[in-house]
Amino acid sequence: MSFFDDIDQHLDVLRDVVGEVDAGALPSTVAGSRDADVLRVIRESTTVIEALAALRIAASGVLAARSRREQGHGGVAAGEGHRSAVSLVQEITGTTRTEAAKQVRLGESLLDGAKLLGTTRARSAEGEPDAADAGGGAGPASAVREPWHAPLGRAQLAGTLSAAQHHAILHGLGDPPAPGDPAVDAEFAEAWSLAASQLSAEAAHRTVEELAAAARTIRDRLDPVGAEERFAARFDGRSFRMWKDAHGVAHGHLTFDDESAVFLQSVFDSALRPRRGGPRFVADDEKAAAAELQDDPRTNTQLEFDLLLDILRAGVLADAKAVHGARQAGVRIVVTDNAWEKSHAGVPAIAHLEDGLTALPAWAAAQRACDGGTRTIWIDGTGEPLHLGREQRLYSSGQRVTLAIRDGGCRWPSCDRPASMCEAHHIDPYSEGGRTDVDRGVLLCRFHHMQLHHHRWRITREDGEEFVLHPPAGKGAPVTLAPRLALAFAWADVSPPLPRFRKPPGAAVPTN
Repeated sequence: MSFFDDIDQHLDVLRDVVGEVDAGALPSTVAGSRDADVLRVIRESTTVIEALAALRIAASGVLAARSRREQGHGGVAAGEGHRSAVSLVQEITGTTRTEAAKQVRLGESLLDGAKLLGTTRARSAEGEPDAADAGGGAGPASAVREPWHAPLGRAQLAGTLSAAQHHAILHGLGDPPAPGDPAVDAEFAEAWSLAASQLSAEAAHRTVEELAAAARTIRDRLDPVGAEERFAARFDGRSFRMWKDAHGVAHGHLTFDDESAVFLQSVFDSALRPRRGGPRFVADDEKAAAAELQDDPRTNTQLEFDLLLDILRAGVLADAKAVHGARQAGVRIVVTDNAWEKSHAGVPAIAHLEDGLTALPAWAAAQRACDGGTRTIWIDGTGEPLHLGREQRLYSSGQRVTLAIRDGGCRWPSCDRPASMCEAHHIDPYSEGGRTDVDRGVLLCRFHHMQLHHHRWRITREDGEEFVLHPPAGKGAPVTLAPRLALAFAWADVSPPLPRFRKPPGAAVPTN
């Protein structure tokens, strides 16, 4: 089926649902449709939009190739009176310069892959080995080695990756290091290509924001030396300044380093937990404070401002409960024993934050341990510690730490709520004999936890395999709740690897 034949099929579905109407009548026409038809309109129109976006992006890449600086006034953009292809695309599309730059960059990545494919076909036609047959060596075939980002281009052209997802992964991973040794350069490119493929596969059930964050974390794990340099650059860039505008109103601007940003966010999350959808299962003495906070007339941003000023006023003498409530703020850093030993030996290694899975140097975990101490989590061959059976109804704080490390946050598809905002769900109902064991529990945010119970969803798990989400009858097929991809890289140096993070046959999971 040709590109436009496929689009025509989706347009036919839209015509069947909406009919032949004027543009001005679209809102009222759709408003009169059934819920199922409204969803069909969104899905079908999105497919058409993404297909045409891929065509526009491809054209933007060609335009950029024909408007390069060395072409001078003979370039297409210059001939149209523009300094660059980005400027011309911005004028044609009516988008922001940032969005136009994204289109051009994505178009260039698509064009790189297309050029490689054409070159490879030409060499194969002449009887020379192509890149796939050459084994990735540093010989002549390396000149036509597939770009590391080619899987992203293929996924977008196949319609399984949107332009926004493509850009999030491409920008998050960045370019692989190129030390100059052909063999090492090829290893980095292969690792980046594998990460791009895995993230593309995750796109169906991850938000754009989560894909971008996961790509950055994976990049830092694959390149711990570069991660330390980026961490140091962000730390050096921290700043605070105040100024008054023309009306005499004082303003402030903060630029955070990684750990400071997470710490302050944890302060706000702890204090505003009831407002932000935090866990419902709290001690009785917390409920009154939570109800009072819910009824507070101040907005969240006003509460955050007042809290920050209270902390500054109280300083080191602050009563933790008076400022933070029952749950004191804090930052948990997760580091494997292998990475811990590497860091102490002066070898670059990576840890990650429990909330958000953001990567940071392992030495930051050692520094934090001086202030807050450590907790060792021992895991068996399946990675399931801390079994409490039916001795208690709620998961313990130690079990919640383990769940946070294992799950990384809400396991519901496309949800990016962090672990601190989640509740522990018994997949075997406690009222029916279920046990409060980690292997029979899973993290869900409050919204999805309530949705599961109220709308008859259920989660199962067989023999330590992945959790499976089963929708209500007639609402679709079961969905495997795969852990966040960033966690696969976080546990890559555990030996032996946990079953859910073992590479599939024929694949190679890159490690530090």
